[in-house]
Parts: sequence; C-alpha cells; structure tokens
Amino acid sequence: MTDIDVLVLGAGAAGFMCAIEAAKRGRRVLVLDHSDKPAEKIRISGGGRCNFTNLHCSPANFLSQNPRFAISALKRYTQHDFLGLVEKHRIPWHEKTLGQLFCDNSAKDIIRLLLQELEAAGAKLQLGTTISDVSRPDDRFSIATSKGAYRARSLVVATGGLSIPKLGATSFGYDIARKFGLSMVPPRAALVPLTFSDANRDLCKKLAGVSVDAIVSFSKTAFQEGLLFTHRGLSGPSILQISSYWQEGKPVTVNLAPGLDVFGTLAEGRRNAPKQDLRTAMGQILPKRLAEEMAVENRFSGRLADQSDTVLRRVGDRINRWQLTPVGTEGYRTAEVTLGGVDTNELSSRTMETKSVPGLFFIGEVVDVTGHLGGFNFQWAWSSGHAAGQVA
Repeated sequence: MTDIDVLVLGAGAAGFMCAIEAAKRGRRVLVLDHSDKPAEKIRISGGGRCNFTNLHCSPANFLSQNPRFAISALKRYTQHDFLGLVEKHRIPWHEKTLGQLFCDNSAKDIIRLLLQELEAAGAKLQLGTTISDVSRPDDRFSIATSKGAYRARSLVVATGGLSIPKLGATSFGYDIARKFGLSMVPPRAALVPLTFSDANRDLCKKLAGVSVDAIVSFSKTAFQEGLLFTHRGLSGPSILQISSYWQEGKPVTVNLAPGLDVFGTLAEGRRNAPKQDLRTAMGQILPKRLAEEMAVENRFSGRLADQSDTVLRRVGDRINRWQLTPVGTEGYRTAEVTLGGVDTNELSSRTMETKSVPGLFFIGEVVDVTGHLGGFNFQWAWSSGHAAGQVA
C-alpha cells in the first residue's frame, strides 16, 4: 500500500488545478483517472479550441441552491489569474463574444499547460486506473484500485458530472458522496438542446439548420443569443442557456425578432405598401425558410391591405412571443454540464472540504454549482480546484 498526502480523483480541469496547487505546497500528490487520456472534456470543448474562461465572470453567472457559495472561490482565483497562467505559457488566445476567451490554435494547448504545471510542481498522474473501493478506516482514506492500493490524508473528488458519457462520465463522484452520508441536489442535464413533439417537432425538423438571433425566456430569466433549429427541436446558445432554468411541463417563450415590434412593423407596412404579400413582409423580418414555414403552419396569407389588426397581432405574437412547451432535453448525451450534485451545505465555501468528513473535498462539476455557457464552468473548475489545493 502506497502512502501519499493528497489523492485527487479525476484528471480534468478541477482535478489538475487542485493537484498543481497542493504539490506547490510540498504535498505528495497523485491524480488518478479511469480514462487512458487526461482532460478529454477540455480537448473537445469550444469546438476544439476550449472556451477556457470568461472576462465577465461573476457569481451572477452561476446556478446553485446556495447562490452565494461560489463567491469565495471565484474571488480568490479569478478569470484574470487563469488568463495570466495562459499568457505565462505563451498560448495565443482571442475573445469571441460576450467575454468568451478561446485558444487561437487548439484546446490541447490548455492540456499541455496543465501537464507541464503538474510536472513542475512535482505531482504524479496515473491514467487507466479503476477504483474499486474508497473508505476511511481511520484518520486516512484507503483507496483500492486496479493498479494497487493507496492511503491518503486528503481525498479530493473531481470526477465531474454525468454529461457526455461517451467521454467516460459516470456517477462515481456522487456515489462517494452518498457513501460518506452527504446530501445531494438531484442532478439533471443542463446547457442542453430542448426537444419537442407533434407539430412543433415537425416544424423544427423542416427548419433544421436554420439559425436566428433570439431572446429565449423562462419565468424571469432570459438570454439573447443564437437559436438553431434541429431535427429534434431547438438548440443554439440561447436554448442551451435557458435549459438550465427550464422546468418540465412548462413553456418557454421565444422572441424571434429581438428589438422589433412585429405588429407595429406590419401595420406600418399595411399603410405604406398595402399590396405587399404578408409572407413577403414576414420574410423581411425572419430568414425566408422560417417565415415561409411559419406562414404555412399558421395559414398566414394574402396582401397586407387585406389583413385585420387581429391577424397582424397574431403574426406579431407568433414572432415576438412564440410559446412552446418542450417534452424534454437531449439528455446527458449532449449536455455540456450537469446541474445539481453535492449539496453545498455539506462543504466549506473557502476550502471545498466537507464539514462532516475531515480531509474529504469535492470540487468542479460534481458540486451543485453550474455556470452559464461561455467559459464559466471552466472558471469554476479552476477556482474551486485552486481553493481546495491551498489546504488539501
């Protein structure tokens, strides 16, 4: 049995950051992962260029049953701190939209950064290792694996959530939490496309590939970003964002023409160009395929001059206030993150250590802290990993 100071489960963003920081303090650190390759979620993120943080990161960009929990870690290791690390390694980057920072070349640049920092700090990485048992028989943790047994004073769980199982996502982190008696917030897929049935699905299928800027809202929350029609429903940044807030059985509202009063525009067109066809006028507001399918579906036709205010208001409501109820989401298969996880009431917001089990830490996606789309979840990984690494 090998004795070490800190055993980190999970070779992803949070696990690497924690291991690096703990090793800098002179701790003997080992990172274990069941995958044969490290940081697979980093590798595929951002279309292969990794949206590694966001310039506008703040606690307001995160969901949790305790919205204040993330404040401490985010303040003590900020987006500017991680950007400094990126620049230290001379990785070229660019800002895309809304403060999103991407690698110019490849997400592999971030993985190399982490591996180099890990090696420089003196921590060890062991891949392809299956863990069969985790226990705490005394003041240390005992971990049985396919490559031997370990004892560790500190155990850090950085195993992620359930999203994208093809990359190796499992419930292992949640299983450890339950084994040690910790409360859980039920997990569900987040930042995920929404799916529909019947007429709405048929419409989306006909429009698959069409994209438009839209405001998508649920209750008091709204996002204005791109919307994409798919064969199963709706996707795109605005939909992924609202999926984290959507509640099953309830409708979302879509404004397909942000900043434009469609009824007022059509009424003005009726005065100025009465002979113009209604569908033509709709095609000047929406992408032509979308305008045509919406007109057919709702039986909108004829000259503007022949349309009553009632009809034009119906068109306006359909475009500015389209309400539709999803039947579900595409699930963990395509979800960017997992909402829910280890209840933050079980953890110290400063150290990420459990209050009931000394030496046991949970960081990253396995915790009930979920960021908006746009680099925020990576920043939570860096910040929570850094927090645990200062004390583990």
